[in-house]
Amino acid sequence: MCNSELNGEVYVQESYCAVVTTTDRAEEAEELGRGIVEARLGACVQIVGPIRSIYRWEGEVHNDQEWQCWIKTSTDRLDALTEYLKKNHSYDVPEVVALPIVGGNTDYLSWVNTETRPG
Repeated sequence: MCNSELNGEVYVQESYCAVVTTTDRAEEAEELGRGIVEARLGACVQIVGPIRSIYRWEGEVHNDQEWQCWIKTSTDRLDALTEYLKKNHSYDVPEVVALPIVGGNTDYLSWVNTETRPG
């Protein structure tokens, strides 16, 4: 994390998050991932799957195969990323869950910040 120290206290200058979404097709996961990185909405998208998801939708319990996308981004890009996923995802209500990154390799997080700046 890009931090600075003042009077012995650490202040965060940038903040980051990992965003999770799922889709029912590996090809869609790849398309979303590429589009997200090309649009600089995420620095990296890792695709995991297949996984099993059990959920209730429209009154029925489903047990489906899905692919999970983990997107690393700067928190200030979260709203634009969410809108991108809502517009480009095949699901009526795509999962978009952001988890804060509270620390890590400062070089990696600096790279995340650089790669999510609009060109």
